[in-house]
Order: sequence, then C-alpha cells, then structure tokens
Amino acid sequence: MASVFTKIVKGEIPSYKVAEDENYYAFLDIAPMAKGHTLVIPKRESDYIFALGDEEYSGLWSFAKRVAAALQKAVPCKRIGVAVLGMEVPHVHIHLVPLQSEADLDFKKEKLSLESEEFAGIAEKIAGIFNEQSL
Repeated sequence: MASVFTKIVKGEIPSYKVAEDENYYAFLDIAPMAKGHTLVIPKRESDYIFALGDEEYSGLWSFAKRVAAALQKAVPCKRIGVAVLGMEVPHVHIHLVPLQSEADLDFKKEKLSLESEEFAGIAEKIAGIFNEQSL
C-alpha cells in the first residue's frame, strides 16, 4: 500500500509544494512546529533513510540543502533545524524547521494552526526563491 507521501507525490493528495525535481519532492508540513516547516522526501518509496542507496541518499541531502537555503531566505530565522525520525509515516522524510532557538525543534510542543491561504503564501515564497536559485 502506498504511503501518504507517495500519494502526495502522485497528486492523489494535495500538498503545499515548495520544490521538486525528477527524484525528490519538498512540501510544507501541515502540522508545523514553525512557519515554513518543510518535509523533503525521495519520490521512490522507502521507509528507512539508511536503507537508501548511496546515490539516492546523497541526492536527497543535496536537494534538502537547496530547499533549506530557499527556506531560510523566505522565512526569517536564525537557522534551519534538521530532523529525521521516520516513525510516523513509512516513507523517508527530512524535516526542515526554521529556528530561533534549539527549543523550536521539539516534536512534543503544540503544532501551529495556519489557514490554507497562509500555507499557500509561504509555499509560493519558498518555491519562488528555490526556482530562482536553480536558474
């Protein structure tokens, strides 16, 4: 059975896409810890990051680095935090979270509730910067 992230990649479930290439996809987390909290995934479904082949693993991190650079320009923050947990959805994913302090990267804290227009605006801003970087 396809994971929810595979369904997002295929367009079966909507997402707030911020970046995409032939192998990877990045979109806003709908239960964000901070505005701009982004998930970066390989399009090929695999449920454990260390089960990825070397090329796919390196490509995922390279893509995430480009997304993080765009995210940091789009959302005012001191740093972009990174987490790989992979327990809640059986599909490799990297969390990129805009941080003001280390306390902002706490998966136990209450998640933000944003309106769809705000999600769309944030995604559009990140995507615009990502696409400019790629030219």
